[in-house]
Amino acid sequence: MTALIEHVRALIAKEGPLSVERVMGLALSDPTYGYYATRDPFGAAGDFITAPEISQMFGELIGLWCTVTHEQMGAPPDVLLVELGPGRGTLMQDSLRASARIERFCAARRVHLVEASARLRAIQSARLAPEPVSFHERLEDMPPGPILIIANEFFDALPVGQLVSTPDGWRERVVATHGGALCFGVGPSPATNLPTWLPPAQAVPEGTIAEHAPEREQVAALIGQRLARDGGAALIIDYGHGASACGDTLQAVRAHRRVDILAQLGDADLTAHVDFARLARAAERAGARAYGPIGQGRFLQALGIDARATRLMQGATQEQAAQIRSALERLTAPSAMGELFKAMALTAPGLPAPAGFEAFAARAPALAYG
Repeated sequence: MTALIEHVRALIAKEGPLSVERVMGLALSDPTYGYYATRDPFGAAGDFITAPEISQMFGELIGLWCTVTHEQMGAPPDVLLVELGPGRGTLMQDSLRASARIERFCAARRVHLVEASARLRAIQSARLAPEPVSFHERLEDMPPGPILIIANEFFDALPVGQLVSTPDGWRERVVATHGGALCFGVGPSPATNLPTWLPPAQAVPEGTIAEHAPEREQVAALIGQRLARDGGAALIIDYGHGASACGDTLQAVRAHRRVDILAQLGDADLTAHVDFARLARAAERAGARAYGPIGQGRFLQALGIDARATRLMQGATQEQAAQIRSALERLTAPSAMGELFKAMALTAPGLPAPAGFEAFAARAPALAYG
């Protein structure tokens, strides 16, 4: 039994059953027992591998995307280059290296990282040295000015709540105790403030689960407000779906395998799929413009990942070339990360469609749906 399970049991004994959203927040972000506060979870020796750890090509292309977007913004002489949840700093390191020859961008950029974990901050700072880096607990703490935001596998780790359909309406899914162990249950009364896209509970099979993520939408709205006010763009890459729908996507991963969600709280990563439609709606309501989402594979191919892979394989050993081909397949193939992972861009009003999203230039605003 983990220390966090003991903590959650004590909270339930004191307050009653807790929402899934609250338990997920504690599991990931509690400053004493939370997953990200107590370990480096990335890489083969950790619990999962993100795209920047698979290949340098991923971060390099995002770095070049930032330089092109900076030019689309009119090349402001000062621009905040921000990453939300930067992991080990690998993506930012590769991005900075790829953009190093673009003098106007290099002179303008100011690197800011939004990271709550002191352990990960130390790793990021060492990796990016001697690049000056400013750290922040929250996006709200960022100084004013034009901004470029990168959020790779950030939103999936923000807590989700879950609802369960019952004959008398939707109810909150909760975490309770039974025989001393944690278990899922259903709240005693109908839930309020339901998402607008949600169908009536009587229109879906009893026991259907739907997810809602107020914190994710709040962050998207904050990004939208910031872009509308100060100018700039954001690139969001994560796994999820493009249209709101019912379904239970909450999962726990440890040592690259799925594990029981409640059995290893604090020692396993908890994530849930991102509802890109809700992020787009929240950002556009706040004044930004949304493009996408499109599959990660299609996005990376539009940015030139195939040509970059070919270039890297020139002069590579046979083993190195095989690794590059394998990484390319993993990042772009529909059967791997190419379709499950998606990319969406948010921009200030008036900017042209960002690189990779030109096909969405004439798309109706997100406010037109859901």
